[in-house]
Amino acid sequence: MHNEPDVAAGSIGHESGPEDIKPDVEEGRRNGGRKAVIPRHAERTESEFLLLQVPRFFGGNSPTPPAFLVIANGASRMKDNMAKPLPAAADLVDYNYAVAGHDGVLCDADGELFIKPCTLPEVAFYEASIQDHPDFAEYMPTFLGTLELSDNQNVSIEEQGAALIAKRSIPEPVVPTKTGKRIATNTAVVLENAAHGFVRPNILDVKLGVRLWADDAHQDKKKRFDLVTQETTHKDLGFRIAGMRVWQGEGAVGADIDQDGYKIYNKDYGRFSVNTSNVNEAFRNFIFAESAGIDEELGCLVAQAFLADLTRIQEVLEGQESRMFSASLLFVFEGDGTALRCAMEDASKPAINGNGHHIVDEDEEEADEDDEEEENLPKIYTLKVIDFAHAQWTPGMGPDENALTGVRSVARILRDLGKA
Repeated sequence: MHNEPDVAAGSIGHESGPEDIKPDVEEGRRNGGRKAVIPRHAERTESEFLLLQVPRFFGGNSPTPPAFLVIANGASRMKDNMAKPLPAAADLVDYNYAVAGHDGVLCDADGELFIKPCTLPEVAFYEASIQDHPDFAEYMPTFLGTLELSDNQNVSIEEQGAALIAKRSIPEPVVPTKTGKRIATNTAVVLENAAHGFVRPNILDVKLGVRLWADDAHQDKKKRFDLVTQETTHKDLGFRIAGMRVWQGEGAVGADIDQDGYKIYNKDYGRFSVNTSNVNEAFRNFIFAESAGIDEELGCLVAQAFLADLTRIQEVLEGQESRMFSASLLFVFEGDGTALRCAMEDASKPAINGNGHHIVDEDEEEADEDDEEEENLPKIYTLKVIDFAHAQWTPGMGPDENALTGVRSVARILRDLGKA
């Protein structure tokens, strides 16, 4: 069995559930971002139109996109099997895969749950997003609830909706082994682990914004973050690469390659090595890896898939009024070329009829047998917006152009990389 890195919101390069969640949101978050749930009478969005225009696809020259590319509003959805009780304290393990960030992060033994310290405003943003902004919530990591850490580190679950996670107390102490910088909070958020279920997940963390500090930041923090902006791609592109893990293939060895064959690009990579002249190449390093079986054909498809999701995220942000400082985009895709190709084939088979057309049926989607088939499909990719410590909904203030600057820049890069 592969040693799979566990990654979720805020896990690379980062500083740092509502009681009544709308049924349509929950029902819509069930299929892992692999198949469309497009209402029959809904207008086609720009991202859906984009998908229908891609000229070449895996497995032939059909103008019809493969099933894995036809996605429900570009979102990764909640699976039914994520509704699970929090594990016992003895089953929680220290999270050791972050390139940079705060200590005190835990995950469960199966790697499905990611438990990270957070502030109350971040919890409030998750709750408000699910309650009032479902289009955006579709692109957030699945929010399962919060844990309250007492002074002696006892952990108990605060239920955030009975349909999500059972209320359970964990009386034994949970003391993470790291001793570095920690967030000053007794609250931890429980999220899905975005990298769970992949064979060899490749992971990219892109921090958004030209301005990185929130209005309530201290003056010294503003100066420090402004310097980061001036010295990196934040200044001209509105984002920087905060960290990457890219699988290099079986038996790979070399500088910055770990024991599992991943090349690690830590926070210094985006700070000091990436600039406006080579940023496209940096993204190419993430998506294309001949040694791992990710050739030009597969890499182009991955870029196209990410672009479709990102286009939808852009549309959602342009239609919402929010401010998110130092939020990030978390890209994850299957880094084993053989597994990726098989996953694409498996996802495409059941959704294409004899005429080569993709069929999406809401009634069929809701059938139990189809849900089970969907859950058994191997994962291909996912894209999430993460890190909401300095995020809020701001009615009357217009779209978040600070974050959108980075989103549009990344979209341009993906568009270039996806050209066959």
